[in-house]
Amino acid sequence: MAELTEYLEVFIEEMEEQLQEMEKEILGLEAGGNSATGVQALFRAAHTLKGSSAAMGIEPVHQLTHEMEFVLDKVRSKQLDVTPALINLLFSCLDHLQQLKQEYLSGEGISTDISSLVREMKTLESAGPKSEEVISEPVSDADISARAAEAERQGLHVYLVHIQLAPECMMKAARAVVIEQNMAEKGKVLQVFPSLQGNDPEDAQFERLQIVWATSLEIPEVQEYILASADVETVHVEDYSSEATSKEKENLQPIVNSQKTQSSIRVNVDRLEHLMNLVGELVIHQTRIHQVEHLLSQRYGDEAVEELEGITDQVSRVIGDLQESVMKIRMLPIEQLFNRFPRMVRDLSQTLHKEVELVIEGKETELDRTLIEEISDPLIHLIRNAVDHGIEAPETRSKLGKHPRGLLKIQAAHEENQVVITIEDDGKGLDPHKLKSSALAKGIIGDEEAAGLTDQQAIQLIFRPGFSTASAVTEVSGRGVGMDIVKNHIEKLNGMIDIETELGKGTRFKIKLPLTLAIITGLLVKLNEQTFILPMSNVAEIVRIPQEQIETIKGQTVVVIRNQVIPLVWLHDSFNIPRPEKQRKMLPVVIVGIAEKRLALMVDELIGNQEIVIKSLGSYLGKVNGILGGTILGDGRVAMILEVSGILKMV
Repeated sequence: MAELTEYLEVFIEEMEEQLQEMEKEILGLEAGGNSATGVQALFRAAHTLKGSSAAMGIEPVHQLTHEMEFVLDKVRSKQLDVTPALINLLFSCLDHLQQLKQEYLSGEGISTDISSLVREMKTLESAGPKSEEVISEPVSDADISARAAEAERQGLHVYLVHIQLAPECMMKAARAVVIEQNMAEKGKVLQVFPSLQGNDPEDAQFERLQIVWATSLEIPEVQEYILASADVETVHVEDYSSEATSKEKENLQPIVNSQKTQSSIRVNVDRLEHLMNLVGELVIHQTRIHQVEHLLSQRYGDEAVEELEGITDQVSRVIGDLQESVMKIRMLPIEQLFNRFPRMVRDLSQTLHKEVELVIEGKETELDRTLIEEISDPLIHLIRNAVDHGIEAPETRSKLGKHPRGLLKIQAAHEENQVVITIEDDGKGLDPHKLKSSALAKGIIGDEEAAGLTDQQAIQLIFRPGFSTASAVTEVSGRGVGMDIVKNHIEKLNGMIDIETELGKGTRFKIKLPLTLAIITGLLVKLNEQTFILPMSNVAEIVRIPQEQIETIKGQTVVVIRNQVIPLVWLHDSFNIPRPEKQRKMLPVVIVGIAEKRLALMVDELIGNQEIVIKSLGSYLGKVNGILGGTILGDGRVAMILEVSGILKMV
């Protein structure tokens, strides 16, 4: 059962990769017409899915990709043109494949009906003869010899290639299909044994492959090219020219025998999470060792303690390197997330009858895999809003002197220890006066608050619960309950979102996120002998102020720093902790902020910065207002990590 689960995991991973590749190539076909490279990549992805789904016994996936393969072969051979109808049909196939994957994963059986889709595909197939490149019948020895002779006349080498797959290779049938397609790109595959065209191939039989191949590559190049494929353990190459005798072809002795060293392996995500937890424990114990070392140094200060200090420093360096390495393993290019957006924008544009050019930059930017999963929904909502509300209809844009096609740009980049994601459109922008009027009409703000709002503050009204300027409820725009959820979601990830907009020119949303949610740098503070931690990503400034600098304006305690009035709160009051009886002359204050908001937090003592391993409070305590999680300090005590966005709401 465990082995079956491992096969399933590999199959699902490879299927997801192939579906993403297919979506990208279909979009490319729609944008650029019949590109030979794009069609070949799409054909290869369908062929790979066909083989792997047959190996897993998922007949609907096998049947649908089989029909796609024939249609794509007709496109590849110029017997079928790329039309909008064909593009929509291919996208429909892709959607059905996604649905079949989800149903297969659910374990409740497959219910999606593909019969009508298959009929549409067959209608296209009947438009002309099948290309010879899709081999569905066994090829005789005489046919192979004739093809080999023809290839030689064209100046190609003909080889008999023996390929041994690694024993640990899962989904051998699928891997064999990929290898065969890779070889087809560099020559002509004349025969593959065992055949890859069976309806229900046994996986084990594909551990050894024999392929007759006509190519311009020399033997060393053949060796290098095939060994570059994943899961290939050894390659044997023999001459299959017309000069070789039948006996020589039967007695297959290798003239090249090379062992491939694996450069990468698939690792279960749960194992990485476990490894990350162990590294987190090491970071905690490292802090405790430093504290013990400091106490011993104060108490004794002899040579033994000095030696302990040296060892501690070395251990700290190793733990730091280990932590950095594990963090890099958890990192994934944000491309995995961004690749979902072109299809979404394309479908939205068609639904709304708009023309939108999507530009994506910074795909290579790496982000913690957990954050990639968590940030997906907020980004999707912002993109839908940009296409629906931001970018105008083509005729409206033309009247305004703009290009009929709107521009939507999505960017990602690293800034210090954060990832910055921007979503920018060249649409109509946000009108602060219209936003203010709408908020007043809906009772979100009162007349007094409205009168005191600046344009920038009015723009921030879109993040208020229930706010919407949509004149009608549609499937795309929804009911105006989204932007507050987007903001809350981002702030729960210890991130922040800001808006830059210009009326008539466009809007840009800027999201800042930490690189990881597992280990952060925190500022340790004390409230009446209790230790709390503030994430340094939210700390704007640390100051010490005299008592007389604290003022009260309209009942609100504030502090003035460099002519900026900032609300001041005692953290003690938020968590029902008694304030200190004696007040010092200089009071420690931590200025925290999210986006444009600033808040001054009064604390009793500043301890310093420290690497913090975030631990969940667990399901028993659940979500506590103002608390992000907990951690274990160097002395073994537990300290709470404060959530700045939650504190802002509390006060």
